[in-house]
Amino acid sequence: MDSQLAYQRAILHAIDYLTTFGYTREQAYLLLGAAPIEGRFSGVVDIPNSCATVYIPTEIFDLDLRPSADG
Repeated sequence: MDSQLAYQRAILHAIDYLTTFGYTREQAYLLLGAAPIEGRFSGVVDIPNSCATVYIPTEIFDLDLRPSADG
């Protein structure tokens, strides 16, 4: 998996995660486009394998979006 695909999948997983809180996919896409998110390549160990992460600031939400033990 190349780095561009890893980052694309990280964004798609972030959209899926935001839909569990009642946002539509379109709203989540627009939110990620407007919010000051931080994308990182967490690891590129063996080319072409890479891992990308997306950090969403939780302070911009009224509810707690952090994962919990309940799921």
